[in-house]
Amino acid sequence: MMLRVALVQTRTPASQAAALDHVLPLVRQAAEGGARLIATPEGTNILQKDREALLPQLRALEDDPVVVALQDVARASGVSILIGSALVKREDGLCANRSALISPDGDITATYDKLHMFDVDLPNGERARESATYAPGDAAVLAQAQGAKLGLTICYDLRFPALHRALALAGAQVLTTPAAFTRSTGVAHWEVLLRARAIETGSFVIAPAQGGFHEDGRGTYGHSLVVAPWGEVIAELDHDEPGVLFADLDLDLVAKARTAIPALANARPFSGPVARP
Repeated sequence: MMLRVALVQTRTPASQAAALDHVLPLVRQAAEGGARLIATPEGTNILQKDREALLPQLRALEDDPVVVALQDVARASGVSILIGSALVKREDGLCANRSALISPDGDITATYDKLHMFDVDLPNGERARESATYAPGDAAVLAQAQGAKLGLTICYDLRFPALHRALALAGAQVLTTPAAFTRSTGVAHWEVLLRARAIETGSFVIAPAQGGFHEDGRGTYGHSLVVAPWGEVIAELDHDEPGVLFADLDLDLVAKARTAIPALANARPFSGPVARP
């Protein structure tokens, strides 16, 4: 089975209104290019580092203006849209970094809250404490779109192979990795980690990314890409500018790769490690 996908690379501004004006033409371009599944990056609806400026702008997922507009596009174009993540208010009043899958009918059919919070002190002096603003999710999510089984992840989740393995064991054929990778970690780790997750699980990996220098002062790596189950990069934007990346996924290659290297089936439980004197 073939599935045409489009990855939207953005440079999301610091307000929903500006974010909508930015992303909407790119998503429409993707739909006009024949994509049946369109994926956007982490933080599609807003990127704002200043918590005092950010928090008053956040809405519940169903009330977010970018989410609602993308539901309208999905309905009008008859496509599936994966909002890589929207920064939203949770039902309990806390905040979430949440993926949302929209069906061709415009309905939200699956959501996933980012499991792993980016709480790090980078070698270049950058400091991030995602947990200061967002509550982590507590469940992996498998979803279906356009006949494909999707395993949903977000950005920093990429560094946790166990999540991707669990999704593949549950039947995921395509692992989605929307991101806003920092420039320093992107240069060093972005492609190699994405290829590793594809090879380990025998899955397609689609990774729409934020890119460039943003209104709130952050810099993101860009380089959205698509990796096939054997580990080869089959499509890439080799820059950090906004744009649309198309790829045709032959989903039959997933079973072929997993048969050739049956790592999912061959894994065995083990005890330990035991410390030796």
